[in-house]
Amino acid sequence: MSDATPPVPEPAEPVRHPWAELAPERFHLLRLAPLPTDRSSGPRPLRFVEMTELERHSAQASLLRLAIRLPGQRVHSDYNLLEVWADHRAKEVRFGPEGGLRLEPGNRGLGRFLLAQGAAWAKKRWSHYALEGAVLRDTTSEDERQRRDQALRAQGLEVVYPQPQQLKALYQAANVGLLSSEWNHDKVRRIELPEAAAMLEQADRSLQEQESSLHQLKERLDRLRREDGTLRFTIACLVAFALFQGGLLIWIATR
Repeated sequence: MSDATPPVPEPAEPVRHPWAELAPERFHLLRLAPLPTDRSSGPRPLRFVEMTELERHSAQASLLRLAIRLPGQRVHSDYNLLEVWADHRAKEVRFGPEGGLRLEPGNRGLGRFLLAQGAAWAKKRWSHYALEGAVLRDTTSEDERQRRDQALRAQGLEVVYPQPQQLKALYQAANVGLLSSEWNHDKVRRIELPEAAAMLEQADRSLQEQESSLHQLKERLDRLRREDGTLRFTIACLVAFALFQGGLLIWIATR
């Protein structure tokens, strides 16, 4: 009889969906309005970010994938990503990714904006579908938890705390038609191509005007410096002449 231990089978790698690696198809420019400095998230200056969009449909499922790209800044692949999956066999819509919606920069209105885009996309086609609820990830502070719950409720989602200690929460809604596709336009605004071109032209004109003003100020400063040098030389000559005259008068008086 053999005492050899049978080999332990290696766990199979999870099968990735064929749409997982697809590149985005559409690109949008977003303007994040300047907001007062927040004690938890810090300064909130004016920023422009890029939103990418991918849409796919089949007989079994449909997908909308939205991602936020920050110019000159890299973030983790799990951040700034919203996926909306529609299961046509179960007639159900699910929001993803599984780890929850994580945003950078936070507290700028991007969460409501992305949820509004996903809700509008799903309501346009499958408002009668059910919405699959999910457990919300833990927050780092009470302020963050309140902002999260307020944003979700503003989008038509119900936030439920099964335990009275409010340790874990989940969101749910009876159907997709109850979701709201509105967001705070004062915080996040989509910039269309003609408007972006007009903004660039205005910025270029302002830059040229500033360069012209700086050039004029530089010429005036150089002129004042030249005049100042001339005055200094004249004063030095007058002082020398006065000293000479004084010495001459003293010499005459003592003769």
